[in-house]
Amino acid sequence: MSYRIAIIGATGNVGREMLNVLSERNFPASEVIALASSRSVGREISYGDKILKCKNLEGFDFSTVDICLMSAGSEISKKMAQKIGAQGCIVIDNSSFWRYHAEVPLIVPEVNAHVLDAYMAQNERLNIIANPNCSTAQLVVALKPLHDAATIKRVVVSTYQSVSGAGKAGGDELWHQTRGIIVSDAPEAHIFTKQIAFNVIPHIDAFMEDGYTKEEWKVLAETKKILDPRIKVTCTAVRVPVFVGHAESVNLEFEQEISADEARDILREAPGIMVIDKREDGGYITPIECVGDYATVVSRIREDITVENGLNIWVVSDNLRKGAALNSVQIAETLIERGLLPRA
Repeated sequence: MSYRIAIIGATGNVGREMLNVLSERNFPASEVIALASSRSVGREISYGDKILKCKNLEGFDFSTVDICLMSAGSEISKKMAQKIGAQGCIVIDNSSFWRYHAEVPLIVPEVNAHVLDAYMAQNERLNIIANPNCSTAQLVVALKPLHDAATIKRVVVSTYQSVSGAGKAGGDELWHQTRGIIVSDAPEAHIFTKQIAFNVIPHIDAFMEDGYTKEEWKVLAETKKILDPRIKVTCTAVRVPVFVGHAESVNLEFEQEISADEARDILREAPGIMVIDKREDGGYITPIECVGDYATVVSRIREDITVENGLNIWVVSDNLRKGAALNSVQIAETLIERGLLPRA
């Protein structure tokens, strides 16, 4: 069987990666349709060895489309996702708008694919499936097998997030500031709240009343929804001067005993994970080494001697892939593999 796929936001960073991933994974698509705003209509974009011309999102008929991969921001998702779903098309949304709605599943296939079975069996479903925050996606892939083995009680995560998480404009700002500093121009901050070149900023998204940022709250709420609502989670989200790839320092406390060696063996056998963990110079992963890869990579696995049943791990992934485009495509693949699409 083959399927008609629409990409909303095809000209953005994540939209382009969605097209790359669909092609690389030989997704069974009879047609892939690139959709964008009116100002981008006719713009050419690559899909494997083909060139697609963007069509206008406004007024597009989704009744003959099987799956819509949406990556155009929360306002577009709020405005259009339900209308698209009502036409029988399954929307896989990359924005934050639908993630916390009780009636919308939040899915990372390696962690909770089974949730799709019950959802797709509903007669009154919205036909919307949410993709998690980029930091959450790689985190829960690493946590799931460890939680199954020894039950996680508490997670303390500090993120080191690349500028690509702020879109193309974030990457442009890092590039222009870095180049400017080298030639003695004063760096100007427009996208980020402070200079990002040669700096780190402990602030992503808006501040909330309790002192957490929305980015930090997303990691808390999404980890609980995807993995286990009983887990206690706290997060500090930091923007770093890296173009692509998010890293996370994760401290874990378990209910049962688990050693670093046991954790290492468990993670090596887990889906979607690669372990690179040698206790020597360079025996660990860094963000630049993950760019373009599908895997979530875990390094620096060691026991936390300050608590009973504690571990520290280092988790790195390409945020444009597992954190967004790849996970969205994997959700679509999961629907097909489990025979859950209503038509083909």
